[in-house]
Amino acid sequence: MTTQYKLQKDVAGYNGFGLPFSDMRFSCSLNASSDTELIVPSSGSMGAALNSVNKFLAVIQVENGLSVWVALGATAAVPAGATFAATTSDLIIGGQYYAVEVKAADVMHFLAPTGGTDILVKFYALQAN
Repeated sequence: MTTQYKLQKDVAGYNGFGLPFSDMRFSCSLNASSDTELIVPSSGSMGAALNSVNKFLAVIQVENGLSVWVALGATAAVPAGATFAATTSDLIIGGQYYAVEVKAADVMHFLAPTGGTDILVKFYALQAN
């Protein structure tokens, strides 16, 4: 079962900080310039069916001082040069949280320019709309 992501109501609206420990955590020490895949689990949250419709908040942490490129359903890539070009990848700066919505069975791709870069991905089930 997946830990649910719960928004907490406060005086200014809603706050998602202060998450409980997730029961779906994955870590890796990435090799330099090597695409590494993580398949989003197909576990449902309490009361939800176990299928590819399930949505999750993926909260990603990268070792402080390093960076990782992430792509969804495509090979992650670092920039190829000093000019702007279209890309499928997002940059994650180490020491900061990065969160993105994903679906069960999505394939996330990670690439680190520096070998031995530690990464942690935690999944929280999102409530159905």
